[in-house]
Amino acid sequence: MTGILLTKSNAFIIGPVSQLLGYLMNGIFTVLEKIGIPSIGLAIIIFTLVIYLCMMPLTIKQQKFSKLSAKMNPELQAIQSKYKNKRDNDSMMKMNEETKAVYKKYGVSPSGSCLQLVIQLPILWALYRVIYNFPAYVPNVKAVFSTLVDKLVTADGASAFLQTFKNASQYAKQFSSSSFVAGSDYMKNTFIDVLNKASSAEWMSLKTEFPSLATDVQNTYDTLSRFNNFLGLNIANSPSYIIKDAFQAGSYLLVVGALMIPILAALTQFLNVKLMPQPTNNGSTGNEQADAMAASMKSMNMMMPIMSAIFCFTLPTGLGIYWIAGAVIRSIQQIVINRHIDKIDFDEVIQKNMEKEEEKRRKSKDTVAKTTVNQSARMNTKYLSSTSGLSQKEKDAIIEKAKAAPKKEGSIAAKANMVHDYMEQNSK
Repeated sequence: MTGILLTKSNAFIIGPVSQLLGYLMNGIFTVLEKIGIPSIGLAIIIFTLVIYLCMMPLTIKQQKFSKLSAKMNPELQAIQSKYKNKRDNDSMMKMNEETKAVYKKYGVSPSGSCLQLVIQLPILWALYRVIYNFPAYVPNVKAVFSTLVDKLVTADGASAFLQTFKNASQYAKQFSSSSFVAGSDYMKNTFIDVLNKASSAEWMSLKTEFPSLATDVQNTYDTLSRFNNFLGLNIANSPSYIIKDAFQAGSYLLVVGALMIPILAALTQFLNVKLMPQPTNNGSTGNEQADAMAASMKSMNMMMPIMSAIFCFTLPTGLGIYWIAGAVIRSIQQIVINRHIDKIDFDEVIQKNMEKEEEKRRKSKDTVAKTTVNQSARMNTKYLSSTSGLSQKEKDAIIEKAKAAPKKEGSIAAKANMVHDYMEQNSK
């Protein structure tokens, strides 16, 4: 833990990917700051847009696989039905062979879109880490905390007081770490982690608890509020907190704005689900596993918009903006992909795949034939070497005997004789 910098992920894959995405986020925020719009909310939207556009080729491949899967599933289900009650070794081998033939026919791998998911998931997890721990990846935002934190780490009771903050519990291990030494960088980074997720009320309580630092607390809070301001909302606060605070202040416009975050999160997620390719089969397929999976997917599609609204109501508004931006971008992306895929003649794609497979089989046969002839040649060379001690009369007798034996045309023996005759003629 001694090398931790704020809450940067140090996971095997997520860590390096988060670091790369952090460079991108830092670049976006730096540009916005230079043009006079230092908005974390806007940086999150642009950042999300860039990442999803970069992943678009993978998404297209995934959608193509889904379309081909829909076409080949009836054939796969027919094979499964054919061998449903057959569990002997021969039947299982035949079922596997027929299944492989169907996959080859459609030009897809049994693993399907797994590769795309394996690539996309670390990126999406890393994207979330960068947004959730913004100061860890954007030095200009981290610098805003520096003046206050440098003084706070030397104040008596600061550590104990910060641990009373609502989100401090997730950093309990950092507070109890042996690296958490008074005045250390580790301690400073832990304080920034907690303050980065502090609510407005918690910032004000910090002024009350440490009056000597009131000016530094207020200056830091004002700068962060400017960075966190998005359409009048402080994205560091949750919609539930904003609504409660706005009611007390009589700012009903902020109440409406805060309510729109979870509502838009649910609506955009619902739109996103509707635009995604849906299973074409209706009712039971006869395959219990497939039916169970379809029912599970249907339930999940219904629950996801509701869960999005609940999470976005209680989590910081910045995460809600990220979810909304991501859902809107995916929806637009899906419309474009659907139009692109609708233009593809999948019957033609299947025909080309079959032709490619036939060409592979033909080349494979040619390779086997060449290998057989070469092996025969080596065998005959070895044979001729082994008979070097015999007289010519004895050799002729052996050759005549071999020629007289019945041979199937095209057999290994016939090819071996052809090679032998050729070599014998050249040796004369």
